[in-house]
Amino acid sequence: MSSLEDKLKDAIERAKKESKKRNFKQSIELIINLRDVDLKKPENRINEKVILPNQIGKEVSICVFGDGDFALKAREAGVKAVISREALEKLASNKKELKKLAENYDVFIARADYMPLIGRYLGPILGPRNKMPEPIPPTGDITSAVSKAQNTVWIRTRNQPLIQCIIGTEDMPTEKIVENALTIISRIREKFKSLRNIESIYIKTTMGKPVKITV
Repeated sequence: MSSLEDKLKDAIERAKKESKKRNFKQSIELIINLRDVDLKKPENRINEKVILPNQIGKEVSICVFGDGDFALKAREAGVKAVISREALEKLASNKKELKKLAENYDVFIARADYMPLIGRYLGPILGPRNKMPEPIPPTGDITSAVSKAQNTVWIRTRNQPLIQCIIGTEDMPTEKIVENALTIISRIREKFKSLRNIESIYIKTTMGKPVKITV
């Protein structure tokens, strides 16, 4: 086990232990502070989804656009919100409902032939929110796409050189949370070609104090 893995494991265990018990399941959050990163340069900004090796323990709300067998398989995969072409066209003139749709779901998946329609009606709403659907061919593996969506998190830098995301919940095995954390860190290392641009890492529960890791 590498030194970083050891440090992550210790920090997660400490964050779990030191956090007061609440009447809800707390998330485990990863906070990464960057250094020597000029966010004014577009190439230095991060805004992308990462598929983790383990689910984060929190339900990811998914909406699927499709009908027929595609819609049936989506429902069999556990998706409750499935929107047909007819329903989408009815929604097209109701901007309030379209915005509500964008706010209520974390991930969107669409049958590929729906994309021109979605682009026209929902593009201006989903685009800025980084929620444009993943297109799947009509005969594609919607079940696999739904499964991957449950393991997906977004990492992004905003106005500060900082990334914060959920990597698990307090009742998850520490080893699985470590694997998720390493996946995020690895993606950042790929982005900047080394770990040099990571100044510090913190692990915390939703309501707990951050536990610092020195890189």
